[in-house]
Amino acid sequence: MAGYLNLFDFKQKINYKNEVLAGLTVAMTMMPESLSFAILAGLPPLVGLYAAFIMGLVTAIFGGRPGMVSGGAGATVIVLISLMQSHGLEYVFAAVILAGIFQILVGVFKLGKFIRLVPQPVMYGFVNGLAVIIFMSQFEQFKTVVNGQSTWLTGTPFWIMAGLVALTIAIVLLLPKITKAVPASLVAIIVVFSLVLGFGIDTKTVKDIASVGGGFPPFHIPLVPFDMEMLQIIFPYALIMASVGLTESLLTLNLVDELTGNRGNGNRECVAQGGANILNGFFYGMGGCAMIAQTFVNISADARARLSGVIAACTILTVILFGAPVIERIPMASLTGVMIMVAIGTFEWGSFRIINKMPKQDIFVGILVALITIWLHNLALAVLIGVVVSALVFAWESARRIRARKYVDEKGVKHYEIYGPLFFGSTMAFTEKFDVLNDPQEVVIDFKESRIADMSGIEALGKLTERYKKADKKLLLRHLSEDCRLLLKNADSVIEVNIIDDPTYKLPFDGDKT
Repeated sequence: MAGYLNLFDFKQKINYKNEVLAGLTVAMTMMPESLSFAILAGLPPLVGLYAAFIMGLVTAIFGGRPGMVSGGAGATVIVLISLMQSHGLEYVFAAVILAGIFQILVGVFKLGKFIRLVPQPVMYGFVNGLAVIIFMSQFEQFKTVVNGQSTWLTGTPFWIMAGLVALTIAIVLLLPKITKAVPASLVAIIVVFSLVLGFGIDTKTVKDIASVGGGFPPFHIPLVPFDMEMLQIIFPYALIMASVGLTESLLTLNLVDELTGNRGNGNRECVAQGGANILNGFFYGMGGCAMIAQTFVNISADARARLSGVIAACTILTVILFGAPVIERIPMASLTGVMIMVAIGTFEWGSFRIINKMPKQDIFVGILVALITIWLHNLALAVLIGVVVSALVFAWESARRIRARKYVDEKGVKHYEIYGPLFFGSTMAFTEKFDVLNDPQEVVIDFKESRIADMSGIEALGKLTERYKKADKKLLLRHLSEDCRLLLKNADSVIEVNIIDDPTYKLPFDGDKT
C-alpha cells in the first residue's frame, strides 16, 4: 500500500506497510539498547527510553535525512558517565541542553558541510570498527549476574540462548528468499517470542535488564545553580557530547545517502539533533544522536520516508505508557540475533575486495580508525585521528610532487616553470630548486602549473626574493592566479616581489575563464 505523505515541507511517496513494520522493528531493537546505555551510565532506566522517544520523534520530523533513526545512543552517553558520578543527574541534564545549543549553532552557521572532509578510508575504518563493536557487545547477553558478579551462562541456559539466537539469525537470512512483504527482523522477533511464551522456555528477557513502564516524560528545569562555576563544569562535557553526536549523526547521514542514492541536509540534521537534545534536558532524557545500527535495520526494511521514525518513537512511548508487561517478556535472544545480523550488514565487506588496489597509506588509515573505534569506543576521536593522519599523508605526498623545469631563453633570462602546489609541506623542496649564485641577472618563476597556497609559501617566496636581491639579481613572477595575487598583496608588509602581467594568459581560477 503506497501513498503520499506530507510532513511540513516534505512530500514523499511512501509504502505505508513498509514504514509501519520497519518502525515497529526499530522500536523493538532500540528499547533494550537505550535501557542498557542508561544503566551503564548509572542513570535511571526510563531516562534512556525517554531519550529514545524524544530523539526519535524530533529528528524523524525535522531532521535532514528521511530514513535515519536517532535515539539514546551509547556514543554520547558514555561522555556523561564521569559527570554523572561527580555531580549527579541534574548536571547531566544541564550538559545535554548546552550540547544541544552547540549543535544548533553548528547547523545555523552551516558547518555541517565539513563532514565531507572525512576521506573514504576513514569511513571504511569507522563503519568496520562500529560493526565489530555492535557484534562484540552482543556477547554481554550471554552473561548473567550472580552475587553481584557478571558471569558467563553455562549449561542449559547457555544452549537455550545460543539456539534462540541461531534461530533468529536463520529467519533473518532465509525469510527474504521466500517473501519480502514483512521485515525479516520483526518476524524473527515474533517467532522467537511466541516459542518462548508458548513452551514456557526459561531465558533472559527485556525485564531482566530493566523495567520499561512509566508515564509521559515530565517537564522540569535542571536543578543546578545558574552561575559561571556550573557552566565551567558542564562546558567540556557538553562540547564533547555535541561533537561526538554530530560526528556520528553526519557520518550516518552520509552512509544512508550512499545506500539510498539521494542526498540529505547535514545542516538541517544538526539543528534537529540540537533541538532534540535541548528537549531531552528539559524532559528527563539522557540525550543522544543518530543510531547507525537501528538506521540500518530501518533501511534494510525498505523504509525510505519519515513515517517509520515517527512510528518507532510513538511505539516506544506507547510501550512506556501501556505496553510494558508485554515488551518486558520479549526474549533478549531475539534482539541479540537481530543486532548480530545488523553488525554483519554494517561491515563494509567490499573494502576487502579493493584492499589490494588501495594505496598503502589508505589501508593504514582505515585499519587505524577501525582499531581506535574498537579499542576506545570513541567514534569521534577515531574519525578525528583518521582525518588528521590522512591530511598529513596528503600533505607529504603533495610536497613530494613539486617540480621545476629550468631553461635559459635567447635573451639570457633563466626560467623556472614550477609544477605542484607551494605550501608549508613543499617550501623546502621549492627553495632547493634554485641556484641563486650561478643564475643570470634576471630570473623568472612561472606559476602557470602551480599556485601559492598558504603563508608558508609566501614566506618561502619572500626569503627567495631576498636572496636574489642580496645577489643584485632581479626576480620576476609570472602567471599568478588571482587568489595567489591576493595573498601576496595582503603580505606586502612581509615581502616585496615583482609580478609580470601577461595579458595573453587567462587565469584558470577566475570563474568561467579557462
